[in-house]
Amino acid sequence: MFRSILVPIDGSPHARKALSLACQLARHQEVYLLLLHIPEALPHNPPLVWGVGTQAVEASREERARHAQQMVEKAAEEARDLGALHVEMLVRQGDPTRTILEVAKDRDVDAILMGSRGLSDLRGLLTGSVSHKVSHAAECSVITMH
Repeated sequence: MFRSILVPIDGSPHARKALSLACQLARHQEVYLLLLHIPEALPHNPPLVWGVGTQAVEASREERARHAQQMVEKAAEEARDLGALHVEMLVRQGDPTRTILEVAKDRDVDAILMGSRGLSDLRGLLTGSVSHKVSHAAECSVITMH
């Protein structure tokens, strides 16, 4: 059925359900899982005093990168605990919809298994959810979890 599945991870309950289902499929069919986390972009707040604000922004970037890596590592550990044998972790920056679609195409995955709603629901209500956009634009199968 599927040889490789892309699972976008954002820490939401729906993403956790998607990871759980992907692990069930991986365990029974020896599917390769590609776990992808795309941290939210930093808000654009230019520093008022050059130097002081710049350091704060850099520290914030480093902290966000560390948090992103921890999130995807935790998801990979959970996937292995649930029986997935082949797990790869990716952290990418950018627009979530575009990044998910690019990774899916570049890695030639058979399916994308993702949560129907992420942690940024308000933005999704205004512009359409990432899962909705991905499901309409992806060249592979897309499964969304509620």
